[in-house]
Amino acid sequence: MLRFLNKKIIINLAIIFSIFVLDRFSKIYIIQAKVSGPINEIKITNFLTLELVWNRGVAFGLFSMSDNIFYSAITLLILSIILIIVYLSFASSGFKRLAYLMIAGGAIGNAFDRIVYKQVPDFIDFHIGQFHWFIFNIADIFITLGVVFMIIIELIGSKNNEKINS
Repeated sequence: MLRFLNKKIIINLAIIFSIFVLDRFSKIYIIQAKVSGPINEIKITNFLTLELVWNRGVAFGLFSMSDNIFYSAITLLILSIILIIVYLSFASSGFKRLAYLMIAGGAIGNAFDRIVYKQVPDFIDFHIGQFHWFIFNIADIFITLGVVFMIIIELIGSKNNEKINS
């Protein structure tokens, strides 16, 4: 068993686990703050508030659902996609590997909540006056950063390919 655990695998798992733990601690903190006190929100700045919102949707509250069969099917699909992303992270290198690991760590954090709570706790609320963006969590930050990094990698890669082919 130990001969399969090379340095790359250990580092990959450590990154995924670190993102998962950071996400878990942040969610546990905000859930406990909500349970233990009458405070509905924690105002950090004029544009940043921490407020617990339970999300039964897929991403940023989109496609919220109450149908258990559909919810379970979506959860199974998400778990399948996570396995593919983890595989791609192990098959990749460099910045692309890091992007996949960020996506995987965040996705595992949210999938854990979907399984345990049947919903995902979101709590970071950026707003300007009365305009509020989607409320999100730490896992969503890592997923979004990973996707942005993948887009940048693809754009840079396609520009390099255009230069080589011209």
